[in-house]
Amino acid sequence: MQCYFCQHNIKEIDFKDTALLKHFIAASGKIKPRKKTFLCSKHQRGIAKAIKRARTLGLLSYTKKI
Repeated sequence: MQCYFCQHNIKEIDFKDTALLKHFIAASGKIKPRKKTFLCSKHQRGIAKAIKRARTLGLLSYTKKI
């Protein structure tokens, strides 16, 4: 499988796009690893950075909501 962002020719990962970021977060609230997301290393780092940035600004939660 190819990287989602390389396949769709997406240059930048927007931290405000929470719907997209939620696909890369596990049910426990952790960021999914590369083996499960099938992202290249460049985009995996970008996803992690965007998720952390969104969590800091309060757009995403740090923990799983019950």
